[in-house]
Amino acid sequence: ARAAREASNLLQTISSAQKSAVLQRIRQVLEERRAEIVLANQQDKEAAQREVEAGRLSSSLFKRLDIESGEKFATLLQGVDDVDRISDPIGQVTLARKLDDNLDLYRVVCPVGVCLVIFEARPEVVVNIACLAIKSGNAAILKGGKEAARTNQALAEAIQHAIATTPAAEGQTKFPERSIQVVSTRDEISSLLDMDRYVDLVIPRGSNSLVRHIQNNTRIPVLGHADGICSTYLDESADVKKAVHIVVDAKTNYPAACNATEALLVHASVVNSVFVEVARALLAAGVRLHADDRSLAAIEQAGLLLVDGAAALVSKATEADFGHEYTDMDIAIRVVDSLDEAIDHINAHGSKHTDAIVTEERKSAEWFMRRVDAAGVYWNASTRFADGFRYGFGAEIGVSTNKTHAR
Repeated sequence: ARAAREASNLLQTISSAQKSAVLQRIRQVLEERRAEIVLANQQDKEAAQREVEAGRLSSSLFKRLDIESGEKFATLLQGVDDVDRISDPIGQVTLARKLDDNLDLYRVVCPVGVCLVIFEARPEVVVNIACLAIKSGNAAILKGGKEAARTNQALAEAIQHAIATTPAAEGQTKFPERSIQVVSTRDEISSLLDMDRYVDLVIPRGSNSLVRHIQNNTRIPVLGHADGICSTYLDESADVKKAVHIVVDAKTNYPAACNATEALLVHASVVNSVFVEVARALLAAGVRLHADDRSLAAIEQAGLLLVDGAAALVSKATEADFGHEYTDMDIAIRVVDSLDEAIDHINAHGSKHTDAIVTEERKSAEWFMRRVDAAGVYWNASTRFADGFRYGFGAEIGVSTNKTHAR
């Protein structure tokens, strides 16, 4: 932590050009070490698969470990480029005011300092956090989950090598090598949580229990990314084509993600029309429907249970289904009688992450977006859009589900 604080102080003098040089060197080293990073990832997945088979690791957590399939590694590298391309936030003047003769006030963006980031699974987060920290002039101490230990270590070593081998021009401060550090044990985290003199912000990214544990065991400010209990509401004016496309994407595109929709709320006036087509599409995609009495009746009346295999995918919802993060091909369904009832349900059962409304009425959409208490509220868009990469930030650490911000 002391080394990170010293690095943080040095980072105040690093230029935008130096940050860019380090980021491009990180991309280069990651590409050069791709084979050994992938090998480490394969070893982590093999060990994790045994844990899944033994019932000690969830399948959704296992899915988050992979960084080699399809375009995932290429996306990882693209994220480095995207972070490099965004403008340097440090030093930007956000307010200027003349207070008196020869007395001017400026509000200038500055780094937070030292960030301790604790996360579960998703080893690409190591790269995301490192790049965002470098771009924003912050030092970062990272602690990933043990299920991705080999991949995390391989990525961290590549990043640290890249920093160490990036030359500084004459007269420039060399980029501090200890600006990005990785710790591996819980004991190290426990001691770091006591170091409020050196650590400025803790960012836990994972389950609600992880976030609560961190909040209860430190005096350091905590910016939490907790559960992703996201809802989509089909309003009485919902367009059926939009509804089908949005809901299927929000649920099936990546069910293990924190921005996947976990609950579908349906206005009573469209339960036998728009909802039936949405349910038909979800069943065709293999989604398990946990339906309340009215939505279940609509499914039965439409004959959807007669389709081969559909009956096995439909069950009666319990109260526990609402407010539950499945991170799998499951969705809880409830019929409501008004827009306000849908909003009240979301505010009572959601996690303040991301919620969406499907409607053709601007007035209803604006009311929904004003009243729903969430980090992101969408009109006719999938909750899966809640992502720093999609927002053009290059990468993200998480979606904060609390309301406090850096000073």
